[in-house]
Amino acid sequence: MAKRQPAKKSPSPKKATRKTVCATERASLIPGEIVLGTGDIVALADRPTLGLTVTNHGDRPIQVGSHCHFFEVNRALRFSRERAFGFRLNVPAGTAVRFEPGEEKRVTLIALGGNRIAHGINGLTNGALDNARVKAQALKRAVELGFCEEGNAQ
Repeated sequence: MAKRQPAKKSPSPKKATRKTVCATERASLIPGEIVLGTGDIVALADRPTLGLTVTNHGDRPIQVGSHCHFFEVNRALRFSRERAFGFRLNVPAGTAVRFEPGEEKRVTLIALGGNRIAHGINGLTNGALDNARVKAQALKRAVELGFCEEGNAQ
């Protein structure tokens, strides 16, 4: 009886394709390279923005970071806290805006994203930013703790 010869396997198209793709990628990519599409990049275009005038009534400079819930900032800063509820500064991540004593400055705020849940740095906000009850409680605390005056939330 003659021994059977094993059948010759043809290269799998999957393997051939993978080899081809890897070779092509290696030739065209530079480590750490970022390839962008054409045209302008507009960050956070779908989020609402708001312009506010802020005055530092304190005797020291105050700096506010990019991702701080603006409603919660230092009580020496005067502005419409009610309007600022659920917003942060519209500046690049990791940067801040500095308010010198007596200085009045116009800032642009942008709506906070993600789950929109805030636990405030000054203990004013504690919960979902889109919940009317959470906002009402935060405004009440802001008045009680001297962050704004009753009636005008300034």
